[in-house]
Amino acid sequence: MNDFDFLFGTWHVANRRLHTLFAGADDWYEFPGTATCRPILGNGGNLDEIEFPTLGSSGLTLRLFDVEHKTWSIYWASSRTGTLFPPVVGTFADGRGDFYGDDVHEGRPIRAHFIWSHITADSARWEQEFSADGGETWEYNWSMQLTRA
Repeated sequence: MNDFDFLFGTWHVANRRLHTLFAGADDWYEFPGTATCRPILGNGGNLDEIEFPTLGSSGLTLRLFDVEHKTWSIYWASSRTGTLFPPVVGTFADGRGDFYGDDVHEGRPIRAHFIWSHITADSARWEQEFSADGGETWEYNWSMQLTRA
């Protein structure tokens, strides 16, 4: 239940995101963010909110620990859509967290993969990749480099 304790507090976030997905594009853009994370439910979960000042939007991540299955479910919501996206589910092993789930992109089903890595007391890295072929191939499309504020 303590896998995400490293994330509590406030962070500067350097984002790098692919603009066009599933098109072989190389149109990356970079933008700053500020995130704050806190525990909820007696440390059975956590909540973080991230502000993207140059984009005029924000996001919210809800993480819940399933005590029976010993897995985390991670839910994302964006101020741009006002919806809660389907969860990715997974665990940490050897300092890395891998979380997988089903989603939809422009009307077609995809697989999503979140990765937490390079975790220290003052930094961490989050990455996202999508698959349109059931996980046979993956397209890397977003990274966040976090540095403690």
